[in-house]
Amino acid sequence: MNIGLLSVSLNVYSTKRIAEEAQNCGHYIELIDHTKCTVKLRSGSPQIYLGDESITDDFDAIIPRIGTNVTRHGAAIVKQFEMNGIFSTARSLGITRARNKVRTLQIMAKKGIPIPETLFSINPDNIEEQIKMLGGTPVIIKLQEGTQGIGVILAETQKSAKSILDTFYKMDTSVLMQEYIEEANGEDIRIIVVGNKVVASMKRSSALEEFRSNVHRGAETMAIIPTPEEQAIATDAVKYLGLGVAGVDLIRSNRGPLLIEVNASPGLRGIEEATGINVAREIVKYVELKGHRHKKQRYYQ
Repeated sequence: MNIGLLSVSLNVYSTKRIAEEAQNCGHYIELIDHTKCTVKLRSGSPQIYLGDESITDDFDAIIPRIGTNVTRHGAAIVKQFEMNGIFSTARSLGITRARNKVRTLQIMAKKGIPIPETLFSINPDNIEEQIKMLGGTPVIIKLQEGTQGIGVILAETQKSAKSILDTFYKMDTSVLMQEYIEEANGEDIRIIVVGNKVVASMKRSSALEEFRSNVHRGAETMAIIPTPEEQAIATDAVKYLGLGVAGVDLIRSNRGPLLIEVNASPGLRGIEEATGINVAREIVKYVELKGHRHKKQRYYQ
């Protein structure tokens, strides 16, 4: 198969691993820097260019690894590949949904997926009431589109929460506020879903004096086997967002597992090192299965 890998650089661990495994499986795979892609729209057959070269018909499937700063453009490029009949491991709509934490949680709440109590607002005049709605401090304040723990703040007092929220609101920055799950004890679970199955899972424990359990923040990791309920939450969440490959983050609370985030471009280093599972190979196998089906459909159309 000819596979397009949408990423800005092969120096990124996850991108490099997927490229290696695709080559090991005998596929041609090419890095596509989506920030350098241009779409030419016209009646009939829109064209996708990388630089000045048309790549419209070059690939049987694509694997998007879209960065936070270029979500809108990256998703538009993915959408054009989709409209041209190319299989993608993540639908463009799923990428934009997952990138926005509020949108993700709105969908999860509607579908009955358990989540922490969450509030979002842009009203600076009733911050005290907003905090009370979540049962008081401490509370977690998050940027709606932050990644790797960036823009996640623990406000331990009402005074600090009010100061932080007031600042964000006046800066016209989109945030959400969540209840603090004390019993989670700075731990969460990352579950990698490929297709409709869980392929790898790990527990992340926050570093000393750090409440965020992201690997990029120095969290310790260990392989785990999620409970059947946790696995069902993860696979359902990925399905509801319209993703084929995703990382699902859960925390364990006194009322059961709660979904906190879905990542459409999950990092592979931490999960592969913690579990010893070749997640990159699982992604390539998924592309083989789904991409060949799309290829046949395009051929016979």
